[in-house]
Amino acid sequence: MKAAQIIEPDKPLELNQIEISDPIGTQVLVKVISTGVCHSDLHLWEGGYDTGDGFMKVTDRGVKFPVTPGHEVVGSVEKIGESVKDVQIGDTVLIYPWIGCGKCTSCEKGDTNLCETPKSLGVFQDGGYAEKVIVPDYKFLANIGDLNPDSASSLACSGLTAYTAIKKALSNNPESILIVGAGGLGLMGVQLASHMTKCKIICADLTDEKLNIAKDLGATHIVNTKESDATQKIMSICNEKGVDSIVDFVNAPPTVKLDLSVIRKRGNIILVGLFGGSIELPLVTVPLKALTIQGAYTGNYKDMVELIDLAKKGVINPIVSKHYTLDDATHALDDLKNRKILGRAVINP
Repeated sequence: MKAAQIIEPDKPLELNQIEISDPIGTQVLVKVISTGVCHSDLHLWEGGYDTGDGFMKVTDRGVKFPVTPGHEVVGSVEKIGESVKDVQIGDTVLIYPWIGCGKCTSCEKGDTNLCETPKSLGVFQDGGYAEKVIVPDYKFLANIGDLNPDSASSLACSGLTAYTAIKKALSNNPESILIVGAGGLGLMGVQLASHMTKCKIICADLTDEKLNIAKDLGATHIVNTKESDATQKIMSICNEKGVDSIVDFVNAPPTVKLDLSVIRKRGNIILVGLFGGSIELPLVTVPLKALTIQGAYTGNYKDMVELIDLAKKGVINPIVSKHYTLDDATHALDDLKNRKILGRAVINP
């Protein structure tokens, strides 16, 4: 089969013919229909993350090149192992990619996304930038029924991450939520927030086009952070009290600086994006304002199933604006890096 592989960081992906074995035991062979192009793929391609005081290589986290990226995968079940249950050949499925060791406390609780020795698809094992993919256990598959495969693919990461973050943002019963970033995650976050809460939903971004889409999807207020008075506008929306909860889907030094400038006393800041960098944090403000600052990293399988149900009900509709072939995988990552993709992009093998 064909697969677009990262051979080494920052080099064009290579389209290679690789062998894939038949599934055994609980394994399932899935023929790929659609794979989302995610910022995590971009970091994998770049070889790591900017930590603010250095560069954290993905190889230091256990990634081995060459690797086939792609963790937002929808496909058709082609073959199944002899121990597979509840999955039929021909089923259209979304793959839950956040596979764990299966033995640690997190895995035993069903939170394989938080496993300390992860085996995530498209990161630590070959993923969906390919014609086919082997899933190690049928329990990581979810039937999507008649959902559009292109839009459903993002539910495995983009949608799942946004869902987890918004649930954290609602934990303090906010009167207002600020969603920073109107990319694929941010727009999904706006849709979810508008369904899950009646509070003010403010979306902030650098691009008017994206902000207008956020408005159409349920944001009650939009603010372009290029404007010099962006902070004052946000404070005005919140009656000068500040925002109760902030979900930062960018998580870059300028956006976190904005977060800290508009957060309300007893406020809740959820950092999601992996842009990287560092900030100087005025430590005294954290206890004086009783702030909660926490990270959100995707969700568990149960959360993904809940998301699929919301998509089937029409509550959320992931935006897919561009389609690529396996031959264009490098082009897809370049476009993502250069902010040329509105919403999400997919690779259709």
